[in-house]
Amino acid sequence: MPAANPARRPDATSGCVPVNGLNMCYEIHGDGSPLALFHGAMGTIDSCCAKLLPALAATRQIVAVELQGHGHTADVDRPLSYQQLAADAAALLEALGIEMADLVGYSLGGAVAMQLAMQHPGLVQRLVFAGGTAYRRDGLYPEMLAEPDPAADDLTGSTWHQAYQRVAPDPGRWPVLVAKEQ
Repeated sequence: MPAANPARRPDATSGCVPVNGLNMCYEIHGDGSPLALFHGAMGTIDSCCAKLLPALAATRQIVAVELQGHGHTADVDRPLSYQQLAADAAALLEALGIEMADLVGYSLGGAVAMQLAMQHPGLVQRLVFAGGTAYRRDGLYPEMLAEPDPAADDLTGSTWHQAYQRVAPDPGRWPVLVAKEQ
């Protein structure tokens, strides 16, 4: 397992693992049966999961994952897709020596966890999909589709933007992430 990264939370083992052309970052909290935790769109471990981590880590080994372009994981020149993000997550879990895990994902992370379960069913014991993403656009209410997609300027100063600014390897790529999330 990669060494701890001293720039991250002192109560966690953290690092980045090269998978599928990017350095995918993670934090590990607690001991016990593994549970992989996935943040929401434009989120980070801290912005989406900080309040959950202590309770979950009291009885489980939590592997909190930061997806492509989110948190400490730098973006690469490819679009975001559930299939690719799930393939990255599976490769990360394999690199960390995790053979089977429960998955918990919020919003985008829930869709990634669902895709991971479909692509790698032997890796997944249980799955919890929490929060508000639709797996396909045609599953959204028509009035939601009529809303304009957010631009980076619309989200400047938001909780997501502030979290991104704190930890992203290149905070100037915020507009790129927002555009990819649409």
